[in-house]
Amino acid sequence: MPAVQGKDHQLAQDTMQAAGLYLLDEEDATGQGRMLIIDRNWTVVEQRPAAGACVDADTTILLRSRKDGE
Repeated sequence: MPAVQGKDHQLAQDTMQAAGLYLLDEEDATGQGRMLIIDRNWTVVEQRPAAGACVDADTTILLRSRKDGE
């Protein structure tokens, strides 16, 4: 599992896909339930499973992000 915490959300998605991980869920980490519209304007603050974990290609990855400037 690649480490993407601290990266912009678009780069995090690209990194996961390059590693063969395509089942990606995203979430507004503030709890406001907003949709991530322009992924480059958001930064990953948490990922599940954690970086370094052994995962299969059918594992769903959760990326929790916060909008830049907040």
